[in-house]
Amino acid sequence: MSDLVARTPVNTVPLRRWLLAHALSGAERHDAATGAHTRVVPSPDGPVVVTVDLGPDARTDVVRVRTPDGDPSDAVLAAVRRWLDLDADTDAVEAALAASPELAPLVAARPGLRVPRTVDGAETALLTVLGQQVSLAAARTFGGRLVAAHGRPAADGLTAFPTPAALAAAGPDALRATTGVTGARALALHTLAAALANGLDLDAAAADAARGDRDAARRAHADLLALRGIGPWTADYVALRVLGDSDAFLGSDLVLRRALGGIAAREATARAEPWRPWRGYALLHLWTHEVFA
Repeated sequence: MSDLVARTPVNTVPLRRWLLAHALSGAERHDAATGAHTRVVPSPDGPVVVTVDLGPDARTDVVRVRTPDGDPSDAVLAAVRRWLDLDADTDAVEAALAASPELAPLVAARPGLRVPRTVDGAETALLTVLGQQVSLAAARTFGGRLVAAHGRPAADGLTAFPTPAALAAAGPDALRATTGVTGARALALHTLAAALANGLDLDAAAADAARGDRDAARRAHADLLALRGIGPWTADYVALRVLGDSDAFLGSDLVLRRALGGIAAREATARAEPWRPWRGYALLHLWTHEVFA
């Protein structure tokens, strides 16, 4: 067991709710009583089952991480830090966003709110395609079917998310049959899987961006948009959660627009201009207020 210390205190309540709402059947397990969340995490040594415990309090500085086979490796701990956004300087974020009369009450209500990122860029990107224009519940159903049909057995009764190579090899017809998505969505899923299997490395782009090479993230974003079936909403969502772009903003998102009073996408994007360079955190505050308040 290892303890990860967050840069600033984590608001655990919305984070637990996010993890529960997005838990993928077969690959993840959430204990609603304790808030502990168990999932498969990729590592250089293969898939590892990891449990994260945010503790009983509404705010915490420490996240406890354990695996069935002893202390987590450095690679696994780094993946968890990234996933839970533990290196975020939320004090700086909130100082900037609190200047907005629209956001100030939300920031005051949920200090320490995180942007949930990813433990595996390919997984999150593929699940994002499955979630295009459907409810979160439907997206989880499709994702669970994908795991059951094409995943790899891991420890503790869980299954690792399918590799891009496995999904590319399956073909769009098989993906449609196993998930139940439309033919167009299955084709987009297969197109993305093939690109990921053939060298589109979102995690490497995210790592380069974290080291200061923002062009790496922009190139990856452009590469996504160039794929058939990948539109701005999907590419921007991947930029936020995978590429680590804290200014990514999904102006066309229905839940966001509803949170802003049912406005049009163009107006939502214009209204968010003063929130730069933290529009991603503003988006999470608005999403959280609309969905979990």
